Amino acid sequence: MTLASFFVDLHVHIGRDMFNKPVKITGSKTLTLTNILKESSRNKGIDMVGVIDSHSPAVILEMEELLANGSATESNDGGIYYENVTLILGSEIEVYDQLCNGPIHVLCFMPYLSTMKTFSKWLATKMTNINLSSQRYYGSGKELQLKVKELGGLFIPAHVFTPFKSLYGKGVKQSFTEVFDAELIDGIELGLSADSKMADQITELHNYTFVTNSDAHSLSKIAREYQEIKFLEPSFKELNWALRGLNEREIITNFGMNPLLGKYHKSVCGKCLNFTDGKAKCDFCGSTKIIKGVVNRIEEIKNSTIDSLTRPPYIYQVPLEYIPSLGPKTFEKLLDHFDTEMNIIHQVPKDELQNVVGTRIADAIMKMRAGTLKFKSGGGGKYGKLL
Repeated sequence: MTLASFFVDLHVHIGRDMFNKPVKITGSKTLTLTNILKESSRNKGIDMVGVIDSHSPAVILEMEELLANGSATESNDGGIYYENVTLILGSEIEVYDQLCNGPIHVLCFMPYLSTMKTFSKWLATKMTNINLSSQRYYGSGKELQLKVKELGGLFIPAHVFTPFKSLYGKGVKQSFTEVFDAELIDGIELGLSADSKMADQITELHNYTFVTNSDAHSLSKIAREYQEIKFLEPSFKELNWALRGLNEREIITNFGMNPLLGKYHKSVCGKCLNFTDGKAKCDFCGSTKIIKGVVNRIEEIKNSTIDSLTRPPYIYQVPLEYIPSLGPKTFEKLLDHFDTEMNIIHQVPKDELQNVVGTRIADAIMKMRAGTLKFKSGGGGKYGKLL
């Protein structure tokens, strides 16, 4: 048995279903299931993609058509193979029961299409509109966890520090045990405004695997954050083992944007848009409409002085489109020469990159590969910038 490494992004939305009706209303119209699979396999070069609107009946129908026409096949170990990528069926759900201070988004993954269909039918009794993404679930967080586990699924709180609709950003006062069963959590998604070192300032997270995903609302944003995982082959069973560190399966590296780039990294006054220190009132205009940044929220609830646990390296990266002077035509030229974005970011030697795009862009790609790019901080809903 020889294990290999695979690139994985577990949080991609559906913008439109096969009937051109919206699923994620804020998602791109080109973000269909089939387009996601093609983009992931042919251009991004990732090996596993989690589509977290797979509960939508029209999305399920599109999966059934792909299987029926032979474009896709289902793995006995869970997941659906399409060309060079494995689809993991997921659902992003908004929990807001009597124990929450605010809505919490969670990711629920199912091993097979049959179990996702069962889950979807159950969710339809707990939601107002099963056709849309990230809908409010009417029930307790622990009840949802139990249903996911009954169906053999995985349960991961999503982008846990963002100011809105997240576990620590607004959902709980101090601990996730206020809302969820700690034994039924399979991993923690960090989100774009935090990294492993920041999250490890909270003791109750120390025992969980951290995942870094794109939360893509367009095709180009797929794999803006991702992880490299050691598998025998990309399947649901292998993913489950990797999240638990079983049988030598494990996350090797987390690749994510520097938290400074996250649009909720620093606190910002919602009125005058100046950066603040996260206090209740703005130092500039006196407004109390403060959008509290991730860095300040973690400062409020941190309870660990451990500098660093034994975790996979967290490498700061950005999508190739973020690199200055690397426009659409240059990007297409890179893909024409080197096939996929993962090849360009991780594999192609510097001299070969220089031959195609010149020294400046090649240098930037190499700095990205090493995690040494420089950034300007974001906050208040505005992304940071690459310097």
